[in-house]
Amino acid sequence: MRTQLFVGTKKGAFLYSSDSARESWKMEGPLFPGWSVSAVARDGAGGFVAATSSDIYGPCIQRSPNLREWKIAEKSPKYSEKSGFKFKQVWTFAALGNSLLAGVDEAGVFRSDDHGETWSELKGLSSHETRSAWFPGFGGLCAHHLITDGKDKIWCGISAVGVLGSKDAGKSWVSLNQGVPVLIKDENFKGIGTCVHAIQRDPENSQRIWRQDHVGMFRSEDGGESWESIQEGLPSTFGFPLVVDKSTRTLFCCPLDSDEKRYPPNGELRIYRSTNGGDSWKKLSCGLPSSSYHAVLRQAMAVDNLSGEVQKGGVYFGNAAGEVYASNDLGDHWQRLQGSLPRVLFVEAFVS
Repeated sequence: MRTQLFVGTKKGAFLYSSDSARESWKMEGPLFPGWSVSAVARDGAGGFVAATSSDIYGPCIQRSPNLREWKIAEKSPKYSEKSGFKFKQVWTFAALGNSLLAGVDEAGVFRSDDHGETWSELKGLSSHETRSAWFPGFGGLCAHHLITDGKDKIWCGISAVGVLGSKDAGKSWVSLNQGVPVLIKDENFKGIGTCVHAIQRDPENSQRIWRQDHVGMFRSEDGGESWESIQEGLPSTFGFPLVVDKSTRTLFCCPLDSDEKRYPPNGELRIYRSTNGGDSWKKLSCGLPSSSYHAVLRQAMAVDNLSGEVQKGGVYFGNAAGEVYASNDLGDHWQRLQGSLPRVLFVEAFVS
């Protein structure tokens, strides 16, 4: 069994490989040298899709059979000129049945039914009744997280709009932000204006969803219809990444000092873990630096879901300093992997 980490940065992607023990790693790269690489996913047909962008050539989706050899897709996402929106980059991918979804900047969702070769716009979101009041966050007006039930339900996180949900595979959408403090109030549309940073779904209960927001950590037990704070035990309300180990339903996050400072509290890079759905959190520090002032961005953490009777799952993250860290025991111990990379935008783990 082989574990691979695909690390996307501002100036290319890097591939780390290890065996099932995940103790020693080999690094390859850069792939796409000089290009920003913002997302990667399995394409549903044994291959992979990646989101790349260039200051000269613009954004596009590329496809690969093996994470090493890449070819530009026939038709990347594109808004019509009439829409007035511009496709700037892909932030995330998600599977919906046999289809792929891509969340993009400017905020919208595109769908591919041919494993990433061509894409079409889900206009129900792009033309949502609240669209005129959508306001960009610090990273732009981006649809940065997509989670699905694999069938018809989709949850989309947009900065600085909030979470919107669809029960009909993206034809229609509703705002799902009740209980989360509003940052940007709009007189006409009361259900938006929250700044969600990440969303995750319980692998065994599609009604339970977690979100890291600009103003704290929240949980929903009704599919996003309402939210409660699960902030207790975390050192700050601000942070970006949130991931869940599917095998154990364990949550991991990386708090930052504040929206003003945006570095680890007291300069101590720490991951926080919850084994009870967010009711409590434990600080993890073994192997992590106590003098680090670099953020971990919203896509820059991943799990490999390898927890079982004889081993624990892996957790991985990279930071804005280009450092990549790995744990093969659900965060109890960490090691820094080789290389000093460009600014890390995302980390994804693949097992084969």
